[in-house]
Amino acid sequence: MKILFVKLGAIGDIVHTLPALAAVRNAFPAAEISWVAETRSAEILRGNLLIDHLIEIDTRSIRRRRPVDELIGELRVQARGLRRNKYDIALDFQGLLKSAVIAKLSGAKRRVGFDRRSLREPSSRLLMTQTVEVPRDINVIHKNLALAAGALEIVVPGGDLEFPISVNPEHVREAEAVRTAIGGDFAILNPGGGWVTKLWPAERFGELAEMLWSRLGIASAVSTGPKEAHLAERVRSKLRDAKVVFAGPSLKGFYELSKKAKVYIGGDTGPTHLAVAAGTPVVGIFGPTEWWRNGSPFSDDICVERKDIGCRVDCHRRRCSNWICMEITAETVFNAVKKRLESQRDRKRGHVVNL
Repeated sequence: MKILFVKLGAIGDIVHTLPALAAVRNAFPAAEISWVAETRSAEILRGNLLIDHLIEIDTRSIRRRRPVDELIGELRVQARGLRRNKYDIALDFQGLLKSAVIAKLSGAKRRVGFDRRSLREPSSRLLMTQTVEVPRDINVIHKNLALAAGALEIVVPGGDLEFPISVNPEHVREAEAVRTAIGGDFAILNPGGGWVTKLWPAERFGELAEMLWSRLGIASAVSTGPKEAHLAERVRSKLRDAKVVFAGPSLKGFYELSKKAKVYIGGDTGPTHLAVAAGTPVVGIFGPTEWWRNGSPFSDDICVERKDIGCRVDCHRRRCSNWICMEITAETVFNAVKKRLESQRDRKRGHVVNL
């Protein structure tokens, strides 16, 4: 059987689909599995032994709201060679018109996506040959598993999740260098995020680092991306005596580093989802997006969020004139971290899978 995964999106989107990849591979060990992903997010998938063919495209160059015929033409150029494998089935985990077009261009005999109420762009279902109805109020990881289960008639895991990510010795050395520089127990603090509305004020990460060191004796590794130096400086502005190391690891280096951390603290962003995949105890700080949907699927992890405001319902705003959802004190987050560290890890978490 030849199976095509269509999941474009950002790093978190890819990570959220990895348990479905593991479930499909476990059910069909001899299948030929391909994955179409955005080049900007494909690093997490490169070298993955569960994937036979990784097809990288860049849809950011395609303007939104294009006529369908123009969209098809541009995606056809982007996805040259997509039809070479003659897929038996394409699974559209993205639920967008462009992902549905890619599934269509693949030439797959069956194209399966979510039912209409679960789609971000309902018109995409018109390019599917079959849709799968999934529960609405579930974590996106389980939503993706439900699609795989319905499309391929397989049994998928409930709480025992696998996140297959391949690493090499360079990633391990990268993480070890940061850990050695810290020299003891540490938390990972990540002030970054894709949307400005998802960002907890960077200065409060500095305040949190001071609390972790003075009250718990835990150092902090402040992790930032290539374009987030300004956030690191804002964290630094609040530091006095805390033991802190600033780092900018690669995605897979970050994944390896997360395995060594006592706890991870961050918003709804790719590194948070990688920390979940690594089995790290997580404290999420969520504002315009929902923890129950995008956060950790493990009940021992904790989310700090404002439940005393009504404007968060179905928010998802990237800009906001009433941006109060991330007005959360460092003390509140510290208390959540302390609670997470004190909690008994007596339930089985996700497997950390190195390929």
